[in-house]
Amino acid sequence: MAEIKEAIQRLPESPGVYRFYNADSELIYVGKAKNIKKRVTSYFSKSHGLNRKTLRLASEIRSIEYTVAFSEFDALLLENNFIKQNQPRYNILLKDDKTFPYICILKERFPRIIYTRKYIPEQGEYFGPYSSVVAMKNVLDLVRKLYSIRTCSLLLSEQNIAQGKFKVCLEYHIGNCKAPCAGLQQEEQYQEEIEQARNILKGNISIVYQYFKNQMQQAAINLEYEKAQKFKEKLSTLERFQTKSLVVNRDLTDIDVLTITSIPDYAYINYLQIKEGAIIYSKTVEVKKKADETDEDLLSFAAQELRAGNNLTILSNVPITLLDEDTENIIPKIGDKKKLISLSIKNGLELKKDKEILREGKKSKQLEVLSILQKDLQLTSLPLVIECFDNSNFQGTTPVASMVRFANGKPDKKGYRHFNIKTVVGANDFASMQEIVGRRYKRIMEEAGPLPDLILVDGGKGQLSSACDALKELGLYGKIPIVGIAKKLEEIYYPEDPIPLHINKKSPGLLLLQHVRDEAHRFAITFHRQKRSKAQIKTEIEELKGIGRQTADKLLRHFKSVKKIREASLEELTTLVGRKKAELVKGKTIEATPQVETTPQETPEGPK
Repeated sequence: MAEIKEAIQRLPESPGVYRFYNADSELIYVGKAKNIKKRVTSYFSKSHGLNRKTLRLASEIRSIEYTVAFSEFDALLLENNFIKQNQPRYNILLKDDKTFPYICILKERFPRIIYTRKYIPEQGEYFGPYSSVVAMKNVLDLVRKLYSIRTCSLLLSEQNIAQGKFKVCLEYHIGNCKAPCAGLQQEEQYQEEIEQARNILKGNISIVYQYFKNQMQQAAINLEYEKAQKFKEKLSTLERFQTKSLVVNRDLTDIDVLTITSIPDYAYINYLQIKEGAIIYSKTVEVKKKADETDEDLLSFAAQELRAGNNLTILSNVPITLLDEDTENIIPKIGDKKKLISLSIKNGLELKKDKEILREGKKSKQLEVLSILQKDLQLTSLPLVIECFDNSNFQGTTPVASMVRFANGKPDKKGYRHFNIKTVVGANDFASMQEIVGRRYKRIMEEAGPLPDLILVDGGKGQLSSACDALKELGLYGKIPIVGIAKKLEEIYYPEDPIPLHINKKSPGLLLLQHVRDEAHRFAITFHRQKRSKAQIKTEIEELKGIGRQTADKLLRHFKSVKKIREASLEELTTLVGRKKAELVKGKTIEATPQVETTPQETPEGPK
């Protein structure tokens, strides 16, 4: 639940659609909002006043996705598309056949203009969908007032009209229809009016503007001011309520939309899939950049990875290199396609803002912990870089050591180092600590590399004193803060101070030191086990009569393990070590010696 609340804080205060997923990553609810952040927050900020279904929905939410839209109307249409496509179980509205209304010019001899909620392409030419029923009806009423379009459903065939089967109705007498049913209006004249009406429905209102302007001017010349005012009002009505959606357009079908928004270290790529004029899939991803990668390269790679179908048209904001020669890449400059590009970029920018807020929050939290550690240890500067050393051996055999590096409170695994102890024989952890600390910082000084802000030694006064001796030999003592952390009581030791420091066990600073120490312990033990296991296997192979150290080394380098040596064919072994030695190896049963597990009593320094 804490992760959900944190995600809510990063939601945009924009219109759009939000989607709730459960623990199984199943889409369980789709909603629209004028302000996504406020709407989603309402599911978790209060429990009273919510019905049982909503409370249960809130309890199942494990992740949230969203898609921003240009307006609340577009969010309404987008919500409808997601619900129809995915059928989430907590959505009831919009799951039936009822959908947004269209205006349709029917395929008839004298076409009627109707509104409908069913989309049947064979029936006629559709316009919409309209996000507002009121807006749709106003446009339809305006068309009927401007032009004499019939409303009856009579079959106006040439034969029926010629036989005089129909009589004029009230619509003719009040001036709404010119009675094509009675042969009083020719088909060519009627089709001209339909074409003018089509311009209004398409949104090409320049022709209509000119028509209104001419009518108003003519009425004004004739001093018919009341008539001129009516034409002015009709134009205002058309401008105010002609609200065809820019998100859903039936002419845009089987199209993929891919856009990229870039900053120096990251790129944000949005993918929209358009099917039959509807956005049926939306995905935004963050890509961490590598060296010398262009936006074109990144988007071309994303096109291969993200595309869910076989659409042959891709809209993008930068050129895409396509593997399929049949696929067309378009970078639109104007129109509805350009508006889809703008919507896609807007979604990419929202993810960018979300990720930046998240990164800033994590960075701020890490700096807060480092600030607490600085105060706990009374350091003069923030310990942005911490290096920790640890030893490991088992009964004095195969002694090794490790160093881990933390930057900004997080592991910097590229800075981890393993050490084989070279100058110390047996289980002498103090001498081993002095050797590895000396080797580490001698090399840094030779390479003029950056020194850490804090050195941490896993151990008490003895290990710390040995590490300090190494720094003194290099002339670094007193220039780098160094402390030791002892187990059991988690005591912090300072150089030349016999009294340890006890930090509050709940302090984030101490928790960070423990994390660094435990990571160094894990890294050292892992390396020690690998070396010990390899030494045991090597010894086992050497025990075979006729197999020496060089042959054992060659076999292990090639096959990596006894199991693979045992499984190798005689021909493979012959190629590597010769026929005679291969027969010796295959003639013996090589049993892998079990690895010795670290007991609870074995410490990073090993049993002493």
